[in-house]
Amino acid sequence: MREEYRQLIGKYLVPLAMLLMISGFIFLCQPWSELLHAYSVAITLVGLTLFTIFARFAPQPGRK
Repeated sequence: MREEYRQLIGKYLVPLAMLLMISGFIFLCQPWSELLHAYSVAITLVGLTLFTIFARFAPQPGRK
């Protein structure tokens, strides 16, 4: 895979996947919106799946 794509994945997509996981957990714990609570597990699982995929393609710290 080209290094430019690895940089893009590491800079934008991995943090986006982490944000989805954190958002899903917050949606699960909040008491105000039933819609957010209903989809919280799905959002968390999508974030976890994306993180698992994109973390494999992110640039490694010692690799050039």
